[in-house]
Amino acid sequence: MSIKIDIELCTGCGVCEEACPFEAIKIQDDVASMDERCNLCGACVDVCSFEAISIQGLRKTGGDGNDHKGVWVFAEQRNGKIASVVLELLGEGRKLADKLGVDLSAVFFGYSVEMQTNELISYGADKVYVADAPILRDFNDEIYSKVLVDLINEYKPEIVLSGATAVGRSFIPEVSARLETGLTADCTALDIDTERRILLQTRPAFGGNIMATIICPDERPQMATVRHKVMKKATYDTNRKGEVIKKDIDGYGVNLRTKVLEVVEEIGETVNIAEADVIVSGGRGLQEPKNFKLIEELAKILGGAVGASRGAVDAGWIPYSHQVGQTGKTVCPKLYIACGISGAVQHLVGMQSSDVIVAINIDKDAPIFDVATFGIAGDVFEVVPALIKRFNEIRG
Repeated sequence: MSIKIDIELCTGCGVCEEACPFEAIKIQDDVASMDERCNLCGACVDVCSFEAISIQGLRKTGGDGNDHKGVWVFAEQRNGKIASVVLELLGEGRKLADKLGVDLSAVFFGYSVEMQTNELISYGADKVYVADAPILRDFNDEIYSKVLVDLINEYKPEIVLSGATAVGRSFIPEVSARLETGLTADCTALDIDTERRILLQTRPAFGGNIMATIICPDERPQMATVRHKVMKKATYDTNRKGEVIKKDIDGYGVNLRTKVLEVVEEIGETVNIAEADVIVSGGRGLQEPKNFKLIEELAKILGGAVGASRGAVDAGWIPYSHQVGQTGKTVCPKLYIACGISGAVQHLVGMQSSDVIVAINIDKDAPIFDVATFGIAGDVFEVVPALIKRFNEIRG
């Protein structure tokens, strides 16, 4: 794609020059010109009242995408067990589908997995597209992408969601490339612009310093991957009814370039904070590594796990497996206690969906208090020991 400036229509008014966030436009001899800094953002196109600027080579799908309907969730599984992120996507997908007035569907690949389709329906799917065959027993991005692309081309959903897991990150970008549509990775929030039927995809950007909302107005389907533990799990209802649609994949295994020879189970981490119901996290406010013993003691009393901010991990105070945030684990416990954590955006995106957040920080203006359910503006070395003492008294 490229920007075209029609010199016959351009008046050299300079409005586009002022609107360009990359300073790529200059007015020379009363005509706008573009240099290599252009990012094809389209800001200049939007502000030109003379229609002298256009983006060339922009492929349209046919206006508002009326031929695409429905919200799809890729239902990742391993050994027949549905990944927990899928249940979160079904919960969020249900909200999106209801706003659009369309069906919510799950797409399920594997071998001998037809029994699990009822579980997906109970968690909110109106339809389940299932491909069940020996060749789909183990994940293979080559065949998974072929089958999913063909399903999308046949049934034309307007939104396709997947978990930002090793599987999702492996093959969903290939699917979007084959479909020549956009993909937003690692989303932390989703919503619908109901007037334009556009998916609003929010994710951290510029090193986590800002939250960007990204749209895909001209291509369908709109595709996004979502991090585990940032959405609420769907409600389970055994009374729900749905439709199961089977996909015949005869011939899909021919001429595959890759073959799964063996699957070796990874040895589990000693710490899995993503699954903990209670997390007590420490940050740079603890001042030195030995003070994490306070955090460990409080977590032990509450039956929880120990988390940490990136600052504490980068300082070498605690292993990376404890890190919460954009570059660590995304968590959604019932209780999250942040001790001496200021609340950088990078940390907040990894824990702000927790049911209850208790923030302890000596700085009453710390950003962590903006997302906290309860805030304690005090010295962590006074507050945490007091909590430990009180909890021990309650336990007797």
